[in-house]
Amino acid sequence: MSTPDVVPVNLAEIARIAGVGRAAVSNWRRRHDSFPTRIGGTDVSPQFSLAEVEQWLRDNGKLRDVGGKELLWPRFELLGSRNESGLAVAEAARRMRSSRARISHPELSPQARELVAEAAKLGRAEGPRDTFEFLLQRWLETHVRQLSTTPPPLATLMTRIALTARLGPQNGGLTVLDPACGTGHLAAAAAQEYDAPGLELLACERDPALAALASARLGFVADDRHIRTRIATADALREDPFTGAKADIALCNPPFNERDWGYEELATDQRWTHGLPPRTEPELAWVQHLLSHLRPGGVAVVVLPPAVASRKAGRRIRGSLLRTGALRAVVSLPPGSAQPHSVSLQLWVLRAAADGPAAPPPSQDALLVDATGFARPGTREPSPDWDALGSFVLTALATLDHSDQEPPESAVRVPLLDLLDDEVDVTPGRYTASASEPSSKELANKWSEFGALLSDLADQAQHLSVLDVETGTQQTTTTVGDLVKAGALTLRTGQQPPEKSAPVSGNAVPLLTIADLLLDGAPSALLATQSAHTLAEKGDVVVAGVTRAFKAWVHEGAPMALGPQLYTLRVDSEKLDPHFLAGCLSAPANGRQAGTHASSSSRVDIRRLQVLQLPLEKQMVYADAFRRLRAFEALVARAERSGQGLVSDMSDRLAAGGLAT
Repeated sequence: MSTPDVVPVNLAEIARIAGVGRAAVSNWRRRHDSFPTRIGGTDVSPQFSLAEVEQWLRDNGKLRDVGGKELLWPRFELLGSRNESGLAVAEAARRMRSSRARISHPELSPQARELVAEAAKLGRAEGPRDTFEFLLQRWLETHVRQLSTTPPPLATLMTRIALTARLGPQNGGLTVLDPACGTGHLAAAAAQEYDAPGLELLACERDPALAALASARLGFVADDRHIRTRIATADALREDPFTGAKADIALCNPPFNERDWGYEELATDQRWTHGLPPRTEPELAWVQHLLSHLRPGGVAVVVLPPAVASRKAGRRIRGSLLRTGALRAVVSLPPGSAQPHSVSLQLWVLRAAADGPAAPPPSQDALLVDATGFARPGTREPSPDWDALGSFVLTALATLDHSDQEPPESAVRVPLLDLLDDEVDVTPGRYTASASEPSSKELANKWSEFGALLSDLADQAQHLSVLDVETGTQQTTTTVGDLVKAGALTLRTGQQPPEKSAPVSGNAVPLLTIADLLLDGAPSALLATQSAHTLAEKGDVVVAGVTRAFKAWVHEGAPMALGPQLYTLRVDSEKLDPHFLAGCLSAPANGRQAGTHASSSSRVDIRRLQVLQLPLEKQMVYADAFRRLRAFEALVARAERSGQGLVSDMSDRLAAGGLAT
C-alpha cells in the first residue's frame, strides 16, 4: 500500500507496524545508517515519515506478515479531530459492508473522504469486520483520556447478570436497551451472549462520533445474526428516542456526576415514579429512565459510582426503590473494573415487578454483594481477576429469588427493615463485613495455624543461628559473564511478547513479567507455545534484572515464558549447583553493586553479578544453607500475613464487645 503524503509516525507506531517491540526499532535506528531520518518531534520522541519507514521496512524484509491496516491507521490519526477521525472510521465501516452506500456524513473533509474510500477498499480485501475492529480499537486507544468505555469482560458480566435475573418467558425473542451506548460495547456483548433468534437491540448516544461508531459495530453484528438494530443520536434523558418502547433487558454505563442533565426542564417528567432526582443525583435519573422502559419482570443492570449508594440527597429515592422491590441487588466491583479505575464502582440490579399468576411475592430483602476482594492491583492501574469475579457474582445472583439458599461468603441478603433506616445506605461492604467474620471455632483454628507457623519459624531459626558465619573473609569470586564465557552456564534474556500473538490453545505456557513479580509473583498471562520465546525450565535459575524487583530463584514446575528484564541461567550440573548460584545472585548487596543507577527503577547488569568460586562439594553445603534461608523468608512472610489477619479479626471482636467477662 502506498502512502504518498508525509504522515508522521513515532517509534511506538513503527513497532506496531513491524510487529516488534519498541526496543527493536531503537536498535534498527542505531545499527542501520539507512534507517529514515527524523522529520519532527524531539530527541526523546522522534517522528519519521510513514512512507519512508514503510519503504525501509520492505527493503529490509521486516513487513512479511503485516496487513495494510497497520499502515492505514496513522493517516486516520493525522486527521487530528477526534470527531472527524471517529466519523471517518464509522463511514469506512459502512462502505466496507456495502460499496454502494452513500456517504452519511457530508461534513467530512475531502482528505477524510479519500481515506474512507481507501479504507473501505482495504477492508473488503482483508476482512471488513476485522479491519473495522482494528481501526475502532486504535481510535479508542488514541482518545482514551477523552472517553469512558465499558470493558468487554464487564459488559459480558452485566449481560449474564441480566439474563440470570430476569423473569417471564425465556424464549420468543429479546429486546435489549442501552440509552447511553458509547461505541456499543454493552449491546455487542448482549448479542454475543444471547444466541437465540428474535434479538432486537435499541441503543442511543448523544455524541455523534460515538453513535456512528456504535451503529457501524452493531451493523456488523446485525449482518452476522440477522438482528434488528435501532441506534439513535440523542440525549436519552432530554429527548428519549424510544418513548413507549419496552425492553426485556436494559444495560447502561451512564455518564457520572453531570450537574447539567436536565433537572429544570424534566422536573415534571412521568419517569420519576420514585421521586424527582435532585440536581446532584443524575445517576438516579438514569436508574428511573431504565425502569420506565422495562417490561414486567425485565431487568436493568447499571454501572454507578459508589457514592450513589449512600449520598444523603438520594436516600428518599433509594428507599422507594427498595420498598417497591425495584432494587434487587447491589454489587461492589473491585477497583480497575472500569473507568475511573481507582474507584470501586457498583452494579445495581433493578427489576420491574412481574405480573401473572407465576409472579413471585413482593421482595422482603435485597442482595448485597461485596466483590472488591477480586482485585489484582498492578503497578500502574489495577485489574480484576475477571474469571473468578464473574463466577462469584453469578453464583451470588443465582440465590436472588431463593430465600432457602444461602449466598456465598462476602454476599448477604439484607431485610428491607434493616436497610430502610435514616440513611438508606446500600453499600455492600457495610453489611458483608459482619457476615464474613470468622466463627469462634474458625478463629481458634487461625490461632492454632499461627502457632504452628511460629514453631516452624523457630526450627528454621535454630538451624540458621548455629551456622558458623565468619565476617571479614575474602573469598575469590567470578562474574556471571565469566561463567558464560567458561561454558559453566547459558544466559538467555526474556522478551517482549508479540502484540499479535498466536491463538492461545490448551497447551499454552504462563508468561511471567516484572509487573507480576511486583504484584504477587504469579504469572498473569498465557502465551502460545508455538511463539518463539525464552522459556525457563525446571532447574533453571531465573533472575529479575530491575532493582525494585531484584531477586533470583530456582524455577520449579512446568516451563514458563519470561518477559523483558527477566533472565534464565541454565547451569552445567558438573560445574555449578543451581541453588548455590541462585543464593549467590540474590544477595541484596550483589544487586546493588551490579545496578546501573542509584534509583529503584534502574536495571541490574546480570553479567556483573558476583558468584563465589567454590568446588562443587562445597557448593552443595552453601546450597543447603541458601535453601533454609529462603524457607525462613517464606515463613516470616506467612507469619506476618497470618498475624495481621488475627489482629484485624480480634480488633473487630473486641470493639464489638465480644470479650467474655
